[in-house]
Amino acid sequence: MTVISVEKRIVDGADDAIAFADKDGFIRLWNAAAERMFHYTADEALGQSLDLIIPEKHRPRHWDGYRRVMKTGQTAYAGSLLAVPALRADGTLISVEFSVTLVHGETGDVEGIAAIMREVTERRAALRALQQELADLRERIGTSGEST
Repeated sequence: MTVISVEKRIVDGADDAIAFADKDGFIRLWNAAAERMFHYTADEALGQSLDLIIPEKHRPRHWDGYRRVMKTGQTAYAGSLLAVPALRADGTLISVEFSVTLVHGETGDVEGIAAIMREVTERRAALRALQQELADLRERIGTSGEST
């Protein structure tokens, strides 16, 4: 019988997508929830660049920040909930909220970044629709108030 660590069982069973990329930006951990979210199996994702899930137009900014964090060992985003567009295997853009944590090795050097992600595409679309409806109502009220 194979003994599987508690940590691995937690990561594998999590409802949120969990991924780890090494300091060069290659995916080294990809849980089942990441498979469901991005439609790449672990076998397809492991060893691939994070470009796999980063929309092309966002890559330059992403990599500038990623390299800076790997060099300095500091990120302004630790403890923050970030929201970004992401890319599924079929090319579909989705909205993702995530938090990051730097992973340090035994010597204290940064080995990479772990991210815990949740898809929020529907929620963000509903929020945008409500914001548009509110803007439309404000415009109508403002317009009708001026005409009286």
